[in-house]
Amino acid sequence: MRVSNVSLTGARRVLGVATGLATLTFAQSLMQSLGAQPVAASPTPPQLAAPKALTLPRMVERTLPNGLRLVVVEHHELPVVDAQLVVRTGSEADPAAKAGLATLVANMLDEGAGSRDALGLAEQIGFLAIRLGTFAGLEQSVVSLHSTRATLDSAMALMADVVLRPTFPEKEFTRLRGERLTALLQEQDRGPSMADRAFSALVFGEQHPYGRSTSGAKETVESIVLDDVRNFWQSWYRPNNATLVLVGDLSVADAEALATRNFGEWKQAALPAAPVYASNRMAPRPTTIHIVDKPKAAQSSFRLGGVGVARSTADYYPLMVMNTALGGSFTSRLNNTLREVKGYTYGAGSGFSMRRERGPFTARAEVVSAKTDSALIEFMNELRNIRKPLPAVELAKVKRYLQLGYADGFESTGDIAAQVASLVPYNLPLTTLGAFNAGIGKVTAADVQRVATRYLDPARLTIVIAGDRASIEEPLKKTGIAPVTVVDMRGRPVIVP
Repeated sequence: MRVSNVSLTGARRVLGVATGLATLTFAQSLMQSLGAQPVAASPTPPQLAAPKALTLPRMVERTLPNGLRLVVVEHHELPVVDAQLVVRTGSEADPAAKAGLATLVANMLDEGAGSRDALGLAEQIGFLAIRLGTFAGLEQSVVSLHSTRATLDSAMALMADVVLRPTFPEKEFTRLRGERLTALLQEQDRGPSMADRAFSALVFGEQHPYGRSTSGAKETVESIVLDDVRNFWQSWYRPNNATLVLVGDLSVADAEALATRNFGEWKQAALPAAPVYASNRMAPRPTTIHIVDKPKAAQSSFRLGGVGVARSTADYYPLMVMNTALGGSFTSRLNNTLREVKGYTYGAGSGFSMRRERGPFTARAEVVSAKTDSALIEFMNELRNIRKPLPAVELAKVKRYLQLGYADGFESTGDIAAQVASLVPYNLPLTTLGAFNAGIGKVTAADVQRVATRYLDPARLTIVIAGDRASIEEPLKKTGIAPVTVVDMRGRPVIVP
């Protein structure tokens, strides 16, 4: 007799259920024979505890004679030390015609320094069993180090070579620039990257550093020569433009001596005038939907938002609470609606990129293409609803979520160093870190509604959707939410038939 796959599958399910029931019954009988009492399932989830007072380690600040700022945090639980040297300049200082320069400079730092070439540096890093990394963002360039206390002297000397004595070999420059150009080419076939670039350009304009990618564009990277790399490093990598954060198993005196020994001879110099941009005067425009065409894309990449706030805003804490409710956690409204309820995406969220000037507010998701129009309707609904008073239960949950989770950012020496380093680009006082929980605790429902009304206006949004234009354009128009245009991945209008 032939047994169908359906019948066989059904039989397996029945057998599995029966086996499970038998196992459960046996377990119950065993527990009862031992005199154990059954425990009833709780009808409600456990309540979150009140946040405990967070006591952060003491942070000590010094300044070396050459202007290098030093921040030391003693943390003696393990014999390790983390260091971050933060230069307060990044891609914002790139000339528009050479966008991508700051990140290329950072990438070049560990490709040869002091007496070692790239291979020699890698071998020494491996021999010392340390981590040494370089990075540049919009407003900072960072060299980071993780070392045991026993190898710290040698590790810091290597870090100093990378910061003070990079050799910028022509061979490595050519290789890294080629890799960057390849990566830029690959971005042209990635919906999320296409949406990110178009959104930034449309919100800020390509002449503003916030409107460009830190990686640059094909023509700007091709224009960068090795002298540009050297000049950027010589201009901005100066002790009077830098902060060295040391966290771990060393005293303040040890840290100061270590910094002086390795960075004391670093010469300060006058810094170039930083370019001034006018993002704080950008007028919001009526909501428009911009399609970036990615033919036959299986999903649509959503970016909705506009100009937000600077990190110095007095509304920092209310905005943190409001955005956490909207799209800043797994249980936020956007993720719950678009993922859990509708099943349109694996995840949706939102956030304010708070920078020296007003950075962007962005709501985002990657949505199955067939539900592009439906997803946009839900996005707009949630952006409208967040402007209404936040229920007391939701407000309390969000505040508790932020307060209870805050300590996670200080678990290791690396975490603490990163937290301190995050203050540097914005000249925020060290006391900022200890003020977080109290600041969140003071936020009221009225505060949340005020900032939502002020900073999120559904009638003044830039909406970018990278996806299959042939299948999504007409449904988007039928929503009646906003006019629909077609742009390229740099936000430039595309003439369509």
